[in-house]
Amino acid sequence: MPAILLLNGPNLNLLGTREPGVYGATTLADVEAQCREVAQRLGFTLEAFQSNHEGALIDRLHEAGQRFKTGELAGVVFNPGAYTHTSIALFDAISGVKPLPVIEVHISNVHAREAFRHHSYISPAAAGVVVGFGTDGYRLAIEGLAAKARAA
Repeated sequence: MPAILLLNGPNLNLLGTREPGVYGATTLADVEAQCREVAQRLGFTLEAFQSNHEGALIDRLHEAGQRFKTGELAGVVFNPGAYTHTSIALFDAISGVKPLPVIEVHISNVHAREAFRHHSYISPAAAGVVVGFGTDGYRLAIEGLAAKARAA
């Protein structure tokens, strides 16, 4: 059974306590448990990783690219957090591991927030983007990734 990698970037370890009016009361552990259930229902396992460090996220993407080639991994669901708006290095990492499908996820509607959040360096390299559905966006991303995997 192939895996789906759930990657979360900086400050997402603070879910449930950081700006609950924007991000809700659901914790990262809750998100991971919900994603694991959805993945299993769809015939996948789920691996979760969160880091506040850009290089650690890049390393995981590189590993994911290799695992995709061997059929171990179906793809990545990735909430890059604030790195979305700043990281050309993450764009390059995602571009460098194609055809690995990476689905970009954001809990809030970044387009309805501060102007600096309106641009994503990640979106042009992503296979899809889910924005503004709260933590349900992770479920939508997994379902979309599963559909892409079955179609491939």
